[in-house]
Amino acid sequence: MLKRTFLKMGAALAVTASLATGAAAAELNGPVNYIIPFGPGGESDISARFQQPFFKDKFGQDMVISYQPGGGGAVAWATLNGLSDDGQTIMGVNLPHIIIKPAQKDVGFTTEDLNVFHMFHFTPDAIIVRADSPYQTLEDLVEDARANPAQVTMSGSGKATANHLAHIKFDKMADIQTTYVPFKGTGAAVTALLGNQVKAEWGYSTVAATQGEEVRMLAVAMEERHPLFPDVPTFKELGYDMVGGAYRGIALPNSATDEVTQMWSDMIAEINNDPEFRQQMLDNGFAMLDVEADGMDDFMAARSEEYLSDAREAGLID
Repeated sequence: MLKRTFLKMGAALAVTASLATGAAAAELNGPVNYIIPFGPGGESDISARFQQPFFKDKFGQDMVISYQPGGGGAVAWATLNGLSDDGQTIMGVNLPHIIIKPAQKDVGFTTEDLNVFHMFHFTPDAIIVRADSPYQTLEDLVEDARANPAQVTMSGSGKATANHLAHIKFDKMADIQTTYVPFKGTGAAVTALLGNQVKAEWGYSTVAATQGEEVRMLAVAMEERHPLFPDVPTFKELGYDMVGGAYRGIALPNSATDEVTQMWSDMIAEINNDPEFRQQMLDNGFAMLDVEADGMDDFMAARSEEYLSDAREAGLID
């Protein structure tokens, strides 16, 4: 049995308060079930696989990864609050998915019902072209789009996704009209780009990390340049105030106690702050993020406002 008390000073105060009132400290009892709401092989799965050995090393328990795909994640998220709340089961969550999907229709859950306790990274939006593309810079693409409205085709991972919202936002900022072609997932969008079916892709920095010399990233939606791509400018450097992408985190059933939620937030934070883990993530094109349980409400409110505004303006929601 692993008995885990809180690791940080702020959390330690919570433990003291908890013990003072006679509440039981949170603890783990055996392997943890980590449910990924998509199929294997995607970036959510890759992230979990990277976390897995660090979890075992730091906390002495196995993190067993399972998959529950369907509805772009909605099938799994609709079941989350019916699962055991003892801390032995956690589930991956993604933005903008958990905000946009329930805003479009009844998918069996609401954003507010999900007990998201940590957001640990994001894959920044990026415009990517083939290595032999005539677009050497972002301005090359913008100029072509201005001269030829709707003729610049760009693949992306589905409708109402981070890619789709980035496309809508950038077209408005640049005062251009490009054509977004949704595909079923990032892999299919990359295949379309490499197969010359589209002129560019709304993808992520992780695509550039994976495809290497086969592609060229024109700009990335970060505050500062990604350390893996020191020669690639940010959108902000080029005059477009765009920072964002697909955010990933973890949630518990909303009936989990505050102690269990804080325990998990601290454990994931400890993994996220491990220098070796951070370097591994950066080497694979991810951008690190550290939003813990006590800062989640403000983070979610800010992201919801932006996503819902963009989606409403694009006609994706009423």
